Amino acid sequence: MNRLQTELQRLYFPHEPAADTPAATDSGLELITIHGQVRAMVVEVAQAAGWDGVASLWQGIQDELELPAPAMAVSGIDGYQVWLSLVEPIPVAQAQDFLESLCQRYLSGVMPQHIDVRPVADASAPRQARHARMVPALQTPTGHWSAFIAPGLASMFADEPWLDLPPSDDAQAKLLVSVQSIQPTDFQRAQQQLRTGKPASVPTGPAASAGQLTDTSQERGHDVSDPRRFLLSVMKDPGTELHLRIEAAKALLPWFQGQN
Repeated sequence: MNRLQTELQRLYFPHEPAADTPAATDSGLELITIHGQVRAMVVEVAQAAGWDGVASLWQGIQDELELPAPAMAVSGIDGYQVWLSLVEPIPVAQAQDFLESLCQRYLSGVMPQHIDVRPVADASAPRQARHARMVPALQTPTGHWSAFIAPGLASMFADEPWLDLPPSDDAQAKLLVSVQSIQPTDFQRAQQQLRTGKPASVPTGPAASAGQLTDTSQERGHDVSDPRRFLLSVMKDPGTELHLRIEAAKALLPWFQGQN
């Protein structure tokens, strides 16, 4: 088992036997136990909905619900995914209810057809359940790759939510090592908080996309107050995945065109 497999096992795979064989991964049933329970919960937002809603959801989970920062991924097809991890598994129906409550709270301005949650199913029939396909993976319809990404650089994928080449297992593992699972008591508290229906106090719109992820970038030593300086720091950062450094370099081209 390599580092990536270890992190995926720690965060998302069930502790007991899954409802599927390792070869049949398109259904995502490897994330569902034979008793219809899950540790992984996923919200996917289509590219057409824009980045702002995803940023609001990601930040609201932390700031308002006071839960650990979830992992973020690009789907490899047409959107972003937010991956939440549970310490203890819960029934599929309970996970679906929680995710739908999250969407009502933080994605109310996004058209329903642009939102997908996983798992979805009748918990009494585990083999009819559907879950997200594990990340990273080659998406056959597009030929692109899904991948976990650094939240501070997620907006760079707004136009192309995928990777053209497979991400390295080591780099993917590094992105997951700091992700923590939600403790049962914290999950119950957040679930109750969502049920109260109180308005979210998380900023939305352009201000959210521009400012919500500042702390994450600053933790890596990137100066986000100056866009050009920020992109330069990302491009030069050896700890950042190569494909992200390349994207930063491409974004910098307009500043340097015409210079010797």
